[in-house]
Amino acid sequence: MSDHVVMPRSAEAVGLPAEADAAGGAVRRALVKRIMDVVALPASRAGLQDRAIAGDLLLEMLVDADIATRELCARRMKEMSQAPKRLLRYLALDVPQVSQALLGENKAFDESDFAHIVQHGQSFHRKLVASRREAGPAVATAIAESEDVEAIRQLLANPFARLSDRCVDLVVNMSRVERDLVPLLIEREELRPAHALAMFWWAAERERRTILLRFSAERMLLIDACSDIFRIAGEEAVSDPLLRKALQVIERRQRSRAAAERSAFGSLEDAVKFARSRGIDPALAGEISHMCGVRPQTGARIFADPGGEGVAVMCKATGLKRPFLQDLWIALHGDDPAALARYDTVREIYDSIAVAKAQTVLRYWNWSFSSAYVPDVMGTDDAARASG
Repeated sequence: MSDHVVMPRSAEAVGLPAEADAAGGAVRRALVKRIMDVVALPASRAGLQDRAIAGDLLLEMLVDADIATRELCARRMKEMSQAPKRLLRYLALDVPQVSQALLGENKAFDESDFAHIVQHGQSFHRKLVASRREAGPAVATAIAESEDVEAIRQLLANPFARLSDRCVDLVVNMSRVERDLVPLLIEREELRPAHALAMFWWAAERERRTILLRFSAERMLLIDACSDIFRIAGEEAVSDPLLRKALQVIERRQRSRAAAERSAFGSLEDAVKFARSRGIDPALAGEISHMCGVRPQTGARIFADPGGEGVAVMCKATGLKRPFLQDLWIALHGDDPAALARYDTVREIYDSIAVAKAQTVLRYWNWSFSSAYVPDVMGTDDAARASG
């Protein structure tokens, strides 16, 4: 029998005259209540097989029962931890006044039951499941896959819920459009740097500050663990691009000496001064990006972002002093009053983050935009990667 909601059928609908429906109604209700009594008996007073048969009969009769009868049954079952699962799932997928008694309190459901209810129910079913203490990773993933924003909000606000990494991927990706999910996600302990530093680009100012403070790190453990690899790679002039790319995320030095030597400016500071006096075009932006040790695509993303926090991170990571931060900001925005008013906030971000942590954020952005595997939140496609 399907777990989907099936509304009661009238006697006329099943080929019986209306008077038969009226005559049999009282007897049917009495029988339903008696079968409920058997199903509700404790395990010490009724055998498992007897209760299972009674549960099957009750489920069949509830298909033709009215809402009041189904609600009565749900209330009888809400304290039962050993009630028949098919019966519970059927009632849990009923209309709100029937389902809420079970989904709010009954302890018999497992993660498989909840996932089934999420997949086949409506929004009010999903919200009730999302508020349960037992909302584990599989349930959280099912709720995220439903794309039911109200249920997802309920899930994120539930401190007892346990989110899977896949769930966080999906919800962070949704937060591109549903921006009010961002503050809720920021509070979740399941959020990882890959999620947070991607979400940074569409987060509001307050959440951006939290991301930079909470998800940056100084990389000391990685630097210490890989110190001999740096030495070997340097001595043997290793040209493996994947190795070099990984080491660039870990190493201490941020600026590219080679890019500075190739540049007509000779230093990052001189390039920024020139940009302030003449303005910045794509070619100069790319040259500054190279000297900062990042790809032009990464620099373009940072320079185009109206918030400016990324510019503050880049300047701090590369050791540019505060006057050069202002020079670069003016080079990017000219005399735009709104941008100039924004500069104080940019400077506060610059002052609040340590150099090593700023480097970690900048390098992670630079790495993630061309990573072989990144979460869905970075806009990549798992299927395309698998087939490629």
